[in-house]
Amino acid sequence: MVTKSRIRLPKGEQKKFIDTAIARSGNAVAIAALLEISSRTVRDWRREKFLMSYEALQTISARYGISMPTNITIEDEFWYTTKGAHAGGLASYRKQGGVIGGDPVIRKQRWLEWYEREGRFNSNFGDNPLPFNKPEKSVVFAEFIGIMMGDGGMTSSQLTISLHNIDDLEYSEFVIKTMQELFNITPSVYHRVESSVNIIVISRSGLVKYLHELGLPIGNKVKQNFDIPDWIKENHDYMIACIRGLVDTDGCIFTHRYRVNGKQYMYKKMAFSSSSPPLIVTVQNFLKENGFHARVSRQGVNVRIESAADIKRYFELIGSHNPKHLKRYLN
Repeated sequence: MVTKSRIRLPKGEQKKFIDTAIARSGNAVAIAALLEISSRTVRDWRREKFLMSYEALQTISARYGISMPTNITIEDEFWYTTKGAHAGGLASYRKQGGVIGGDPVIRKQRWLEWYEREGRFNSNFGDNPLPFNKPEKSVVFAEFIGIMMGDGGMTSSQLTISLHNIDDLEYSEFVIKTMQELFNITPSVYHRVESSVNIIVISRSGLVKYLHELGLPIGNKVKQNFDIPDWIKENHDYMIACIRGLVDTDGCIFTHRYRVNGKQYMYKKMAFSSSSPPLIVTVQNFLKENGFHARVSRQGVNVRIESAADIKRYFELIGSHNPKHLKRYLN
């Protein structure tokens, strides 16, 4: 979305407009997805930290049926430019390793590369680590571990979870709230237009270290043959929650159709996919120990539940927090 011209409203009017939009859309993430921007930007607009773009105002007004505010002043594209902007930009460029402008995801990645190369040796960073809450082991925490093992990943200073912008939009809200509850941090959300993916991000080296100590791998999960951590395996309730997180992210519900004597039959199946052999074995064994007829595909990357009775029991025993799966099961 082009967002060049900015609007200036009387104090409180921009907040009022965004509040109405959030009420009608359901959340800031939905507005961010509509505009192809970060949900943090929407929240900054609500706080009136930054001016909205005129194009965004028009789009939100049309999409959610909200009247355009009165007393709008439209600023030109470079309303914020000052005499010191050039000097300040160069100073920021040098300080942060040449990372200014461009795609926010790429910008953050380049910043992290600079941080790993030289920034972490700066005492301004090392002496003041960013705070986070260390959650106790729990069902909620075990489910989060499953989510991370499914669609998550970690570098030495950042954790990310990548979810489809449309299919998993409602689930993204659940994941964000879970992260806020566990760590007392509001994640950043970046939208990748070319892949229709929302990337949920928390940058905390201390949090990464804590999660790594509890069994989450840093770097390529598959190459490390990752598996469910022992502290989860030792608790039945934790295992149920962790598998729920795994299947909600890397699982699917699909309809199998076939013909016999010219008559078509169809029924639902469920599959969980992973390229980590130890994880496939753990998931299959747990399901079998709990009475499911779970089989591994010939390729060894899928655990499947194929009978209607087993799928019904899965949703009764393990359940799902992903509306996408619930809708496909019930439809």
